[in-house]
Amino acid sequence: MMTMSNSALAYRNNAIATASPGDLTLMLYDGAVKFCNLGLMAIEKGDMDGAHQNIVKAQRIIIEFRSTLNFDYPVAKDFDNAYDVIYERLVMANVKKDPVLLEEALGFIREMRDTWKQVLQKVKVSAS
Repeated sequence: MMTMSNSALAYRNNAIATASPGDLTLMLYDGAVKFCNLGLMAIEKGDMDGAHQNIVKAQRIIIEFRSTLNFDYPVAKDFDNAYDVIYERLVMANVKKDPVLLEEALGFIREMRDTWKQVLQKVKVSAS
């Protein structure tokens, strides 16, 4: 297992501490993508424990997204439904160690991440 150097860890911690809420959301999406990819690689290698650990990390990110939804806005229900679908795919992918289900969840997460990234870019452009 690769570990981060002290300077790399300090850089990452500083990036998180100084990030805007929008950038933190993007970081979480990126993390979910990363953990799904690591889960896929672990399944391919037959490392079922590694697959489990990484898929659970992706599941926890989706749980975090769902727990922070603000239902004062009607769109929150749409996000909740999307996160529910993703979470269910992740759970079933983990139970079955099924790369097809994991790829499906990963596709949804990537799509949401890419959309979020576009929104952030538009907000930054309009703010400048």
